[in-house]
Order: sequence, then C-alpha cells, then structure tokens
Amino acid sequence: MSKFSPGVPYSRKNPFPARLLVNTRLNGEGSEKETRHYEFSLSGSGLQYEVGDSMGIHPRNNPRLVQDLLEALKFSGDEQVKNKESETFSIREGLLRHYEITQPSKQFLEAIVERSRAATELRELMHPERKKELDQYLWGLEVIDFLLDAPSVRFSPDEFVSKLRKLQPRLYSVASSLRAFPEQVHFMVASVRYESHGRKREGVASIYLADRTDENTRIPMFVHVAKGFHLPEDPDKPIIMVGPGTGVAPFRAYLQERRALGATGKNWLFFGEQRSRCDYFYRNEFEAFQREGILTRLDTAFSRDQAYKVYVQHRLLENAREVYAWLQEGAHFYVCGDAARMAKDVDVALHQIVEKEGASSPEAAAAYIEALKKEKRYKRDIY
Repeated sequence: MSKFSPGVPYSRKNPFPARLLVNTRLNGEGSEKETRHYEFSLSGSGLQYEVGDSMGIHPRNNPRLVQDLLEALKFSGDEQVKNKESETFSIREGLLRHYEITQPSKQFLEAIVERSRAATELRELMHPERKKELDQYLWGLEVIDFLLDAPSVRFSPDEFVSKLRKLQPRLYSVASSLRAFPEQVHFMVASVRYESHGRKREGVASIYLADRTDENTRIPMFVHVAKGFHLPEDPDKPIIMVGPGTGVAPFRAYLQERRALGATGKNWLFFGEQRSRCDYFYRNEFEAFQREGILTRLDTAFSRDQAYKVYVQHRLLENAREVYAWLQEGAHFYVCGDAARMAKDVDVALHQIVEKEGASSPEAAAAYIEALKKEKRYKRDIY
C-alpha cells in the first residue's frame, strides 16, 4: 500500500485515508444475516464519484490469523522480508497489510505438494484437467490449514511471502449521492462469517470493517469508475432497478441523485431479501421516496415470509405487462448483485417477459434484449 501523499491527487496508487462516521447493522432481531451500513467522510479529498461507481478500499488482515500463521511457521514476526517493489518490512507487517493470507495461491499449493509426502490427494487434484474437483476440495480451506496439516514443511520468511498473492483492494458499490451527502460516501456490506473444517472463517474486508474499525480508523480508498452502470443522460427516462440484498446499494444512490436533480423520469425498484420484519434494508427511506413521488413503484420479494420461496425474478414475471410497457417507453433496466444465480434468473425472466408480452419467438426476444444492451439500456453490476 502506498504512503499517503496529500500533494498528489488521490487515486488507486495514492488512496485517500477516509474517516469512519457511521457503522450500523441494517438487519433487525431474528435475521440470519449481518448486513452493515457504513458512512465515511471524504472531506478534503477532492474525490468525485458518480452514482453507479464503486469505491475501492484497502483492508487489513486479522491480527489473530497473522499470529496463527507466524506460530505455524515458527517465525517471531520480526523477520524482514522484501516485496517485488523491493520495499522491506517485517513479516508480521507484510502478513497484516500486503499479502493475501486466506485463499492459497497456486504457488503455495505447489510448494506444499513438493515438500509434504502426506499431500497425496492434493497432488492428484493439481492436474489441470481436475480444476473443478480442486476447487471443491479447496472450499473452506485456507493457508493456515495446509501449514497445520504439514508441520514438517519449512519455509524461510522470504520464501513464504513469495508464495502469496498481493492483498487486493475490495470494491463496493456506492450507496449514496454526493448531491445528497457532499463529501461523504456510503456503503452497505454483508459481513462474511462461517465455520469450516473446525475453524471460524471470515471475509477479509467485510470483517475488518465490521469489527476492527472505529472513528479513529482511516480507511485507504479510491474511486473506481463503473463505465457501464450510470444513470441515463436524459433525466426524463424511466428506470427499472433490480437489487436484492446488498445489490440495492447503487439504487439507493440513484434515487437520492434523481431527487437532487429534480429528474422527472419514473423509477421502479425490485428489492428482495429473506424476511420483511428484519431484512428490509432502508425501508423508511424507500417509503419516503414513494410518498414524495420519486419512487414510482416498489415491489419486494421476501423469500422466507411464506411457505414457498419468492425472489425478485418472480415479482418481475408477475408484473410482466407493466415491465414490458416501461421498456417500450424507453426504460433503462438495471441489475445489481449476485452473478452466480440471481442475475441469471433475472435474465431468463426478462427474456420470458419480452417473449410473452411482445408475442415474440425466443429468437426475437433474444434480439430485443441484445438491442437493449447495444443501446446501453440493459446494465448489470454483478459479482
């Protein structure tokens, strides 16, 4: 991570040390999840972002996990190591701030296979054609597990860090508008905590933010421009926003921005989570937007509130006629959130809507949606 250089514009290479203002849990009593709302001061940074952009933050690793690694490696923590940029620091500092110490790299796994006779299963799975099986085997396993399982394997400090990847910044969708909150940025982040192979695990950045930051912490951050996920240039254009869970973050920002601009375009939000009583994020804000006429329509899908699961794609299909009518009026269609399932299911639903309401063949519906993409009216920020 670079040292802060106030005389130089803040950027990815020279991130701004933002001060934490608010860290609050969004879920109510009885929720199975932990989703948090953060507000940071950008005062004095000169940083400018548009709604739809993301902010990159530089996290730090958990000191407890660093200590576990040092003990497994039989290092004091004071040993000096050098990175690829020829910077020198203690290995403890390196493991805290510079290296990815949870997910094992290919180089680390190869070193374990090479030095441990016991790693026979891993050795077999390292063949390129068995990548899928290797990924399944590695799920929930971290660097520490391999070191504890092979106590006879030894590394020198420099050798060990050479097998690790660089700790990368994490990107979070901006959940605020600068017009509504000058010199601030808001995020919503799902805190990742789980147990596997008898050890408690955690998300590097999400738990750093949740548990190890306070008003005295400075979080290095920078603007990451999302080229294809901005509001329509024409403020009269209607927009349809599909954002379950933390995917609703940019749409909170969109609504703040459109209110501040006095935009006349209609706004329709589809939001989904598990339970309405404890997982309805920003409910008061969204209902206020409705009362003011900023949020034209709000449809929610709470999957655990009934005997059968209801998701955002089901709400889209229930409102197929109106969704298609909005598209015919020139609406922009936005999707934010989970790439693995939700975004695919929403895409299938969109094809079905165009097919049914446009009395189109599957091929014609696909061409219609392809045209939406080319016109930059179907935009996705999925992860």
